[in-house]
Formats: sequence, structure tokens, C-alpha cells
Amino acid sequence: MSMDRIIREDARLIILKALAEQPDGRLNSDLLREALSTFGISKSRDWVHEELRHLAELGAVKVHEIGTVRVAQITAKGGDHVARRIVIEGVKRPSLPEA
Repeated sequence: MSMDRIIREDARLIILKALAEQPDGRLNSDLLREALSTFGISKSRDWVHEELRHLAELGAVKVHEIGTVRVAQITAKGGDHVARRIVIEGVKRPSLPEA
């Protein structure tokens, strides 16, 4: 597996987790860039937009374009992945909760 693929799958999980932590399940692409940066993934806004498009194609998020910013909202499917009820191919699996 390539390093690029590992980073992308990890970033997708970080995005889903960040969205799941929000009361309304939404964040804009700039705030998602900050969340990714916290985990050592420093990428451009276009890169984040590309990952949001991919997650939308997988049905894990809905994306709304507002000017140059994208607002992502987690879907039930994305929430199910974060909660480990389903597996979305192309998104890193969350760790098991610690006992």
C-alpha cells in the first residue's frame, strides 16, 4: 500500500471523526484543514475539497459549496463507520474503544 493511500484513508477518518464531534455534524473545509493539521496532515484546501468529494461519493458526507468554501455534513453512513457499525472501503477503520 502506498504512503499516499495510507494518508488519504487516515485523513478521511479524521474528517469523519471531526464532523461526528460537532453538535450539528458540520464543519467547513478550513476548519477540517486545521483538524487534519493537528494530526500531522498539512494539505491544501483543494486537497481537502478532493477528499470531501470522495467521501460524498462514498455516501459518508454531504457537501455544500458556499463560494470557495465547502461545508461538509456527516451522514448516517459516515456516523456508522465512526461507530464501527459498518466499514466504508477507502476510509481507515476507527480503533476499538479502550476498555
